[in-house]
Amino acid sequence: MLSTEVIKAANWNEKIDDFTEMFWEANTSQFWLDTEIPVSKDTNDWKKLSPEQQDTYKKVFGGLTLLDTLQGMEGMPFIADKIEGLQRKSVLIFMAMAENIHQKSYSTIFTTLLDNTNEISEVFEWVETNPIVQYKAKRIAEYYRDIETKEDLYMAMVASQFLEGFLFWSGFFYPLYMAGQGKMNSTGEMISLIVRDEQIHSVYLGLLARELREEFDSETVERLNKETFELLDDLLENEKKYTHSLYNKIGLDSQVNEFLLYNANKVMDNLDLPHQYKETEINPIVENGLQVKTKMTDMFSVKGASYFKAKIAEVTDETFDFSDR
Repeated sequence: MLSTEVIKAANWNEKIDDFTEMFWEANTSQFWLDTEIPVSKDTNDWKKLSPEQQDTYKKVFGGLTLLDTLQGMEGMPFIADKIEGLQRKSVLIFMAMAENIHQKSYSTIFTTLLDNTNEISEVFEWVETNPIVQYKAKRIAEYYRDIETKEDLYMAMVASQFLEGFLFWSGFFYPLYMAGQGKMNSTGEMISLIVRDEQIHSVYLGLLARELREEFDSETVERLNKETFELLDDLLENEKKYTHSLYNKIGLDSQVNEFLLYNANKVMDNLDLPHQYKETEINPIVENGLQVKTKMTDMFSVKGASYFKAKIAEVTDETFDFSDR
């Protein structure tokens, strides 16, 4: 016997809020694929890197692959399944697709730059056996896999914020740092495209989380804020260990730690919560790499350092400022 439930169709002609359709346009207008970026141009630069630099580079992308896989397979889909509004579900599922493009992109980098499949397999074995890497993935996953109430959904969106706006960024640091010095430029451009995606994802999830939080009473908000701050502290301590293990051997761990604090505070902005850590200045080379506007406007060039697509606007902190709404 067929269910009596009415199965609804997504009606985009019905406005549900002031921002979801704009985020759909923002996400779809900047669609890209890893195969459009000429990573092979980085081969000569790769060969000039020291063994320590290459090791950091490989493990950075291994860790990012794990987090993007988690976000694309569980984070966005599980939140989309529980959130109300078919338009919002559509945006989140599109964002899940983007996360899967990101994780595939890292495999394209491995295939292009590494010498053999054994070397690639070693990276993935490291990801699956490293307790620090596994810890942060499991801490986030437990929030995704246990969504029963609205409070659970809120904390899942908080965890998603921490993954996209905080945990990714220790990995983004090195390719942005290298590209800012004119090295590994194609790979750096790919990371710039991913950064642009993650900025939009983080802001959208932040808006949804803030909206949901308004439904809770003050006692519930206080309890959820306490859990939020404790989770961030826990993830930060683990991420410091991760940073030390990856970056100490090339002398960048202190700079990456400053970058961690910077991004942790930015996540608090997305959630409209107070900064938890001392304000820090980040490496100006990396800061410049965060400016993800298109570097050239030749529509017939290959994508990458000259990536351009119609209707893509520069993403800045002001792009999605909804403070007056």
